[in-house]
Amino acid sequence: MRNIPTFGSWSSSFANAGFFLAAMWLFFWAQHLFAFDFYKLGVLPRTFSGLIGVIFMPFIHSKREIEHIVNNSLPAFLLMSSLFYYYKEIAWKVLLLGWIFTGAFLWVFAQDFGRYHIGMSGVIYFLAAFLFTSGVIRKYLPLQALSLFIVFLYGSMVWGIFPMQEKVSWEGHFSGMLVGLVMAFFHRQKGPQRPKYQYEIEKEMGIEPPDLEGMYNQRLLEIEEEQRKTRESISEIVYHYKPNDTPNDKSPQP
Repeated sequence: MRNIPTFGSWSSSFANAGFFLAAMWLFFWAQHLFAFDFYKLGVLPRTFSGLIGVIFMPFIHSKREIEHIVNNSLPAFLLMSSLFYYYKEIAWKVLLLGWIFTGAFLWVFAQDFGRYHIGMSGVIYFLAAFLFTSGVIRKYLPLQALSLFIVFLYGSMVWGIFPMQEKVSWEGHFSGMLVGLVMAFFHRQKGPQRPKYQYEIEKEMGIEPPDLEGMYNQRLLEIEEEQRKTRESISEIVYHYKPNDTPNDKSPQP
């Protein structure tokens, strides 16, 4: 096989994911220190002022319910770390574009006109959908294993895209999942790819693979021809007998 992809390092992946996690908690801490209404940095659908939430929404969480940010912290850290490790070449591009498009689609799609949408959940759904779909369509074993790991841990997240819980932004979840699916297909030729075998590389280069069956049949014909000639040479052997001139009379002499 050729072109075996290399992944990033876990130390730098953890550091990058830790940066976003630290920013989340800094905003949460600031919400308790300042009188500013930080929820207004969320997405307010189809309003000019609500566009700021496209950037800041993932950093803002309910200050009255610490469970909100706690529940988002671990999946956000694990999924971002996986993105930076397995897709190091395109990780920043994918994350930033997915971050923006998730918020932008939510701004257009959400139906609650007077309701602010906050939290990292949309980005988490985007990351889970991207990593799962990319692992499946790339057909590369380590990425497929990552897809199964995500299904095992977060498979139940799929129910979050339906309006089943009050005060939960199912539109944000749906936006993130949709963007993740689209980004996975859009970037399917970028980043790590399944290693190619030698015959696949030669086929792409226009090098025709050897006709093994034809070569085998040709060799059989050559062997049969050699055997035929051997039989003919053996059949032409002629044995010559020379008469015995030695006297046969062995009687004693007088």
